Parts: sequence; structure tokens; C-alpha cells
Amino acid sequence: MGLQSKNSIRKGDILIIYTDGASRKNPGHSAISFIFLKDGSSKPFTKHSEYIGIKTNNEAEYIAIIKALEEARSYTRWKIKVYSDSQLVINQINGNWRIKKEYLAELFKDVKEASMFFDQVEFFHVSRENQFIKICDKLCNDELDKVEGKNDNKNA
Repeated sequence: MGLQSKNSIRKGDILIIYTDGASRKNPGHSAISFIFLKDGSSKPFTKHSEYIGIKTNNEAEYIAIIKALEEARSYTRWKIKVYSDSQLVINQINGNWRIKKEYLAELFKDVKEASMFFDQVEFFHVSRENQFIKICDKLCNDELDKVEGKNDNKNA
């Protein structure tokens, strides 16, 4: 998974994470992705994507953050900044918006639990036009294209 030594994130470094979750139809086939960068770098050193089954878009966005935080434990326990283009998820995690759906409240708890391993985790909303979010979006779409290709072959 990682392209960089897991020892290369030191105590003073900030691990930057960009995440995305995607669902075709809502709910529908879903995928997640995330990339890791060292603060100040413009090159991701870890990229990950996977198919996660039938989920809503918001579930996929939360799951992407949870899985990224779980993977980040292999690299650091210090400071992390997480960026997502999901305004809903980021505002819920930051306590700005209420969580109305029980299944999202459970995922919110999972994010908070995963965050406790680190000294500091901050969550930020960014535009879909962000260059790193575009990378994550492509990774998600590649996963969904693979799944849809498999389904097309079964019906042929």
C-alpha cells in the first residue's frame, strides 16, 4: 500500500489525508479511496481504493475516513489533517451539523474512536475541484468501473 517508509513520518510532521467515497445510485455500488501526503509535499506516498458493497454516498464518505484513519496508525500517532469534499460528513464530524440518521451516527462514533489513537486530528471540507480530491474521485470511479464490468460479464 505505502510507497514511503512507515518510519518517515516523524513526531513534528503532519500527515495529510484526502478521502472520497462514491456511490452509483444512492444507495448503490460504492467505493472508497484515500491518499496520504507528508505536509508540504505535493506527491502522495500512499494511495488506496476499494469496493465496499451497496452503501449510500454518505456512508461511503464516512467509511473512507475511518479506513484512512485506521491505515494512518501504521505511519504516525501524532498530528493528522483529513480533507474531504463531503460538506455533510465534515460538518457532522466537527459538530456543526446534527446527525439525523442512526446509521450515520454509528459511523460518526467510529470516526471519533479511530481519531483517539492520534495526538490531534483535524477535519476540513475542500472543493471537489481540489487536485487531490480529483485523484481520490478517480480511484473510486476506477473501482466502481471494475465492479460494473464484472456484473456486465455475468449477464453476457
